Amino acid sequence: MFKGFSLQEKSWIMYDWANSAYSAIITAAVLPIFFKSVAKSAGILTNTADSWWGYATSLATLIVAVLAPVLGTIGDYRNKKMQLFRVFLAIGVASTATLAFTADWMLLLALYVITIIGFSGANLFYDAFLVDITTEDRMDKVSTYGFALGYIGGSTIPFIIAIGLIMFGGKIGIPKMLATQLSFIITAVWWALFSIPMLINVKQKYYLEAEPGTLVKSFKRLVNTFANIRKYKKIFIFLLAYFFYIDGVNTIIHMASVYGDSVGVDSTTMLLALLVTQIIAFPFAILFGKLAERFGSHKMILAGICMYILICILGYRMSNATDFWILAILVATSQGGIQALSRSYFGKMVPKENANEFFGFYEIFGKFAAIMGPALFGISTQLTGQSRFGVLSVTLLFVIGGGIFIGIRNR
Repeated sequence: MFKGFSLQEKSWIMYDWANSAYSAIITAAVLPIFFKSVAKSAGILTNTADSWWGYATSLATLIVAVLAPVLGTIGDYRNKKMQLFRVFLAIGVASTATLAFTADWMLLLALYVITIIGFSGANLFYDAFLVDITTEDRMDKVSTYGFALGYIGGSTIPFIIAIGLIMFGGKIGIPKMLATQLSFIITAVWWALFSIPMLINVKQKYYLEAEPGTLVKSFKRLVNTFANIRKYKKIFIFLLAYFFYIDGVNTIIHMASVYGDSVGVDSTTMLLALLVTQIIAFPFAILFGKLAERFGSHKMILAGICMYILICILGYRMSNATDFWILAILVATSQGGIQALSRSYFGKMVPKENANEFFGFYEIFGKFAAIMGPALFGISTQLTGQSRFGVLSVTLLFVIGGGIFIGIRNR
């Protein structure tokens, strides 16, 4: 897979291998199921637990969204990008490991919020490093290979270890509760260990020289960019479209397991289906990159949006484990591709010396959007008493995002 990639490109791609363990185990599978189990034991109703999970996700993304633009402008200065990346990486790894030491549902939610802040903060700078480690004509390839490697290795290997412990640990004297908590430790160790190439080999190529009053000047640059946003019309339109459709993607990721539990899909089936999702997503992420070379990333992003609209409609009708398997496979075909191509599509547009500042906007639009989706899911579920209406409501985000994105000239 690494043939033809530079050392910096390979090291950057490896971080997707590192942090994808978090995406699979903490965001998508083990922690949501564990949280639902703990909440039920505490007497919390199923729909109420679903809503609390959605609200906690929204709170975390709100915090990241508020911080992202300022952090991004600071990161544009020499050496700051890597320093800030290390800080948020440490926050994410430490809080993920700490999940293993509690079985209180409220404390789990609080730690979950902190893990999202660490994960998302590190990703802000990781994404912005894309402009430093490769050329514009290689961005789609490098970005999609990052997601692909994350799926086949970072998500799959620690995920297999985790669900193996959970499903079969009892045969060797490891209770299910302990096995679940050990999976959080495995995630933290995997994340930290495979981040080392990124920490050692990736360097900031584009930067602004440091100057006195960095924080104040960062705010001024941020305000100036907002004031002159008309100069970056295409970027703004893309971010507006991204605001809606990536919110839908993230909502599906965050709410899939709790929704599956609500319609009666057992935890073993969900874990196995999510594992297969990671494996199938590997070739499809690469395929999206190759198709983008032929048809353009604009058309392939639109294809991903259309697939997610279909997923939401079918999700509303889901009633059994077979339906869950079908939806998991459909998600696998587009999840990595739409995220990877959105990252590289944006990277081609931004001024390289101000990449962090603009990726800060990328993060803020993505994270403010991610507040809306889970909250929309939670509110729709509470008002109707059925989680399926929460899934259906997410369709609106893809329709609006796709409609805006169609208006952007193909690049």
